[in-house]
Amino acid sequence: DVQLQASGGGLVQPGGSLRLSCAASGFTLDDYSIGWFRQAPGKEREGVSCIHGGNGGPHYADSVKGRFTISSDNAKNTVYLQMNSLKPEDTAVYYCATDPHERCSWSIDEYDSWGQGTQVTVSS
Repeated sequence: DVQLQASGGGLVQPGGSLRLSCAASGFTLDDYSIGWFRQAPGKEREGVSCIHGGNGGPHYADSVKGRFTISSDNAKNTVYLQMNSLKPEDTAVYYCATDPHERCSWSIDEYDSWGQGTQVTVSS
């Protein structure tokens, strides 16, 4: 079974940093792209970042460019999202998901397996 386990969320002050992890099982990262999405209360789920399973480059939403960095460790079958210079508007539940088409689209319909989500709260 394809499974994703997101972790690393928490409470952080504005300007702080967090690193989220997405541990994958049941497949290898070479086979899929992995996307990070977030959903704030009362808002739709939105794409944040995506990394291709092969040699393709990473993708970032405009709202996080220059602050967030996505990376993967194939030996650990884990994708990371390093989040720096966090802002209150980054507060949301963050999810990772598999993209079998490897398009790294921002459309949630392109993703077929989702982790359980991890809460990120940016507040003073």
